[in-house]
Amino acid sequence: MTEISAPGNLATYAIALAADVTPARHGSDSDLGTGRFILLYDPEEPEEWGGPFRVVCFAQAPLETDIGLDPFLADVAWAWLVDALEARGAQYTAASGTATKIISSGFGELAQQGDGAQIELRASWSPLGSDLAAHVAGWGDLLCMLAGLPPAGDAISIHSVRRASRG
Repeated sequence: MTEISAPGNLATYAIALAADVTPARHGSDSDLGTGRFILLYDPEEPEEWGGPFRVVCFAQAPLETDIGLDPFLADVAWAWLVDALEARGAQYTAASGTATKIISSGFGELAQQGDGAQIELRASWSPLGSDLAAHVAGWGDLLCMLAGLPPAGDAISIHSVRRASRG
């Protein structure tokens, strides 16, 4: 997990994190999933947020093509987000999002890649209370689940964040 530059036009203050699921046994070029987590803060508490904070996140993982064709995949991806936040005790309101299933076939120079699939979840919600770490941990758990890893429990820690160099 690494801090990245946050978008400057969404709120008065923001922090953004990026994470990739890359098991050490496969090496650095074997990403099983990727995601972004942005925490926005606006002291004026926009009415549609229902509070001063808003999370905007993204998670994506490659799939086997037959799993990508499952008609319930999008519902399952959303349920995993809700379950991950609940398991971490993250309280929130005003949740919204989309789950997108992507099925692709390679042609021409890409024909040898064959068929492929991905799941992509984009979501936002307004955290309640002061335990913002629970929201980051829940998102990390979601990313691991989308990548095919079992729920991480306490294995994902906000303390593993590396600060991006500023300059």
